[in-house]
This record gives sequence, C-alpha cells and structure tokens, in this order.
Amino acid sequence: MAAAEAKPESMAFSSPTPDTAQELPTSTATPTTKASKKLSLIPLIFLIYFEVAGGPFGEEPAVKAAGPLLAILGFLIFPFIWSIPEALITAELSTAFPGNGGFVIWADQAFGPFWGSLMGTLKFFSGVVNVAAFPVLCMDYLEQLFTVFSSGLPRRLALLGFTLTFSFLNYMGLVIVGYTAVVLGVISLFPFILMSFIAIPKIHPHRWVSLGQKGVKKDWNLYFNTLFWNLNFWDSVSTLAGEVEKPQKTFPLALFCAVIFTCVAYLIPLFAITGAVSVDQSEWESGFFANAAAIVSGKWLKVWIEIGAVLSSIGLFEAQLSSCVYQLVGMADLGLLPRFFAIRSKWFDTPWVGILLSTAITIGVSYMDFSNIVSSANFLYSLGMLLEFASYLWLRRKQPTLKRPYRVPMRLPGLIIMCLIPSGFLIVIMAIATKIVYLISGLVTVFGIGWYYLMKFCKKKKWFKFSHEVQQYEHEVQQYEQE
Repeated sequence: MAAAEAKPESMAFSSPTPDTAQELPTSTATPTTKASKKLSLIPLIFLIYFEVAGGPFGEEPAVKAAGPLLAILGFLIFPFIWSIPEALITAELSTAFPGNGGFVIWADQAFGPFWGSLMGTLKFFSGVVNVAAFPVLCMDYLEQLFTVFSSGLPRRLALLGFTLTFSFLNYMGLVIVGYTAVVLGVISLFPFILMSFIAIPKIHPHRWVSLGQKGVKKDWNLYFNTLFWNLNFWDSVSTLAGEVEKPQKTFPLALFCAVIFTCVAYLIPLFAITGAVSVDQSEWESGFFANAAAIVSGKWLKVWIEIGAVLSSIGLFEAQLSSCVYQLVGMADLGLLPRFFAIRSKWFDTPWVGILLSTAITIGVSYMDFSNIVSSANFLYSLGMLLEFASYLWLRRKQPTLKRPYRVPMRLPGLIIMCLIPSGFLIVIMAIATKIVYLISGLVTVFGIGWYYLMKFCKKKKWFKFSHEVQQYEHEVQQYEQE
C-alpha cells in the first residue's frame, strides 16, 4: 500500500477525502524482494478468538464470585454490552484505516499525534501485561500434572522457558502463528465439547438459578474483572490490519464469526458443569473445569483438559504478542516511534525489535501476582478504550464522508448510546481497582506522556531516524502554517 500525501492537522477534518479509504504510511525499514504472506479468513478468525478468549479457561472465578446464575447471565449479557459494540467499532475503523497500528491510527487521526502516542502506550502496556498472564495460567494447569512447577526455581525457569520458546514461534511469521492458532483452537476445545455431552444426563436445571451458597459474600471486583478479562481485547486484532488479505472484506466477516464462536465456547461448558456438578462455591477457581471433568467422566478427561489449557495458553500468548508487536510497527510507520521498531527480519519478514522488547517486558511482568496482572491489564485497557470510543465518535462527526467499506448502521446519536453503555462499565472496572493497580496505571500514564515528549525531542535533535513519510508530512504542515 503506497503512502498518501497527508493533510495538515488543521485541515484534516474540514477537508476529508470523500471517496477513498484512508491511506497510511507503511514500513520501508527493510525492503523485501517478494510480497509478504498475508493472513486469510480462517486463521484470522482463530487469532481473534485467541485475542479474546482461547476457550472457557479462566471463566470459573465468575461462579466463585457471584454464583451460577449471575455467572451465566454475565456471559449471556456482557457480549451485547461490551463485545459486540467493540467488535463493530473495530470492523468499521479497521476497514477505513487498513494499516498496522489499529487504534493508534484512529486516535492519531481523530485528535493528533499526542493522543495517538498515549493510546499506544496504554494499549501496549495493557497488552504485554495481559500476555504475561498466560505463562502464569499455563503453569497453574501444569502444576496439577507436575507438582514440581508449583513454586520455586522450577516454576521460574518454566515461566522463562515458555516465554522465550513461544516468542521465537512469533518470530517465525504471522501466517505460521495464524495456522498454529487454528490447530491449537480445535485441539483445546474438543475436550470441553466432549465433557459437555457427557454431563448432559447429570444436569439438574434448578442449579442454574442458584445465586450461590448462603453466607458467601459476592465479590464484585472478581466478578466484573473476570467477565471483562474473558470478553475484551476485540480491538487488538486491528493492529494486524496491514497483514491481512483484503482487510476491507475479511475483517467484518472474521469478527462476526469470532464473536459467535467465542460466546458459544464460553456458554456451553458453563451451562453443562454448573448444572451437572455440585461442589463448594469456593472451589470454582481458575482451572476448576479440569477437576469438574474428573467428576463427570474420570481422570483421563481431566488430563486432556489440562493439556488443552496449556495449548490454549500458547495460542493466547501468540495472538496477543503478535498484536503488541505489530502495534509498534504501526507506531513507527506513523513516526511516533523510531524507525528501527519497524525493521523486519530478512529470514521471516517479522518485526524482531518489537518481538524482543515485548518479550523482555512480558518476562518481567510474569513474576507479579496473577490477580494484579489481570487487574492492571484491565485498568490500562479501560483508559485506552475510553479514548478509543471518543476517537470513533469524533471521526464519525468530523469525517462523515470518509469511505468506510464497513459502516455500523447507526446515526451519531445511536452510536453515542452504543459507546456510553460500555463506557459506564469501564468506569465501574476502574472504580473498584486496588491501590496497587492505581499505582501501576498512574505510573504507566505518566510514562506515556513523558515518552511522547521524549520522542518529540529525539526527533528534533535527530538522534534517531523516523519514518520518511511522516517527516515529509511534518514538512508540509510547517509550510502550510508559514503560508
């Protein structure tokens, strides 16, 4: 995709191009002699699936926090409040701005480079923090098979080995990651399908309407964070738009299929096990489905689900690491990061600098407490999503004639309502955060503001090379302002 001549910032909204999709700068850091392989529909569906869910693993704490009924209602209703609006926005803006960087491009186009850079900081750190949760989740399942991984040096070495090994798989190419996601998705879901069928004769429907055991206090913090963590990150795939075949057609269809696929994958096992298994509510920890499989069928199915959990963790790690990496490529293409972040490997045509940085941060964060990992990722993501909703509405208002191959079929008042409802939920998630989460999120936000001005200073001093296209754009802005 060729870079287009960008409009000066003060003219960007008053003179939109009516009949062409927004063209964006692309990386020229490492020229290649042949076109890179692109993601097709099926691998993209499974990458989105792993961006968001990766299977029913991790939904169990919702039952522990609020009982079976509220857990079921949460996974039935929350997709309409959150998942579908987020997926619709992602489909519209990814087809209007089909370049790597996704939400960073949207904020940059709506409000300028400062907000694009801040969006990038918030979403990047929420992404790598979230990626760090999956080696931890993997170890939680593995320790049920091998107790040596429960603590100490063996667990630390296993976390390190997991992260390094599967970061290298990401280095081998996004198409490989996509087809790996297809295989991992099928294998990891099959034991849940089998468990649910075996559980059918044992289901007692009255258990579905239980609000939990008497005397057990509702843990709303855990409940909402579990729902949010299991059903968010739909927009993460937008950072891969430049790596997708015919994104204007492929993205909306892939997101539609992934939403249905993900919701069904959560609900079927939840209905089956809450109806078939009666245990103390406190046992519904992350990983309980493996124990439930042993109750329903036997140890052989428990082992299969634990293996599936490990495979799912790999898929989640790969998909979300890819989004973090290609977000950095998009930011480099926009001139928000030095040009070397867009450098690609000569062997695999992958952005190795971004992979290296994301992996290093992931390793450090993976030794944090798991609950703090999830809560910090949710808080940073919430800040980024509030900015994303604002960017979407602003672009609709200021660039109404911008070509959008997919367009959410609503006028601006309806879109405002669509965004206000999940925004209210975001505020609830942020309000119930702990002090350590506030501290981490505050430091990241301050860092993001400082980083923008540091990059601006580096650009002025010419300490690093930045995207040639964006330098040309800034030159045109200066000429326009002088005139």
